[in-house]
Amino acid sequence: MFKHLLVPTDGSELSLAAVQHAVSFASDAGAHITFLYIEQPFPAPYIGEGAIMDENAPATFHEQADIKAQQALVQAEYIARGSNVECSTLATICKSPYEAIIDAAKRNSCDLIFMASHGRVGLERLLTSSTTEKVLIHADIPVLVHR
Repeated sequence: MFKHLLVPTDGSELSLAAVQHAVSFASDAGAHITFLYIEQPFPAPYIGEGAIMDENAPATFHEQADIKAQQALVQAEYIARGSNVECSTLATICKSPYEAIIDAAKRNSCDLIFMASHGRVGLERLLTSSTTEKVLIHADIPVLVHR
């Protein structure tokens, strides 16, 4: 049924658990996986009177973010290859993760988004707007949420 999964990952323990379950799901379905890592853009500094910023800060920020992205994607790829699941990786920079997820799914012709959820409930859920929740609301394709 599903032939191409998009699996966002950030390298956390929670997302690695989702990666493992997505790989198992893809193995059973004979599906391909595209793993996605979303880097945040460099925060725009407050530029005003007396503001001081290291001119190397943006480059350093992106170098460290690229390293973290590669680590997360290599981990995910390792898990997939260990189960003989075909996969590809993608890293992008976007300040709106849910939009990046939906866009990546469309651009890569994915037919399922498989992602983790923190499982927040009660007041904590009301105070935080989850990326997973936004993807569920806005995606045009099925979303499978791993908790």
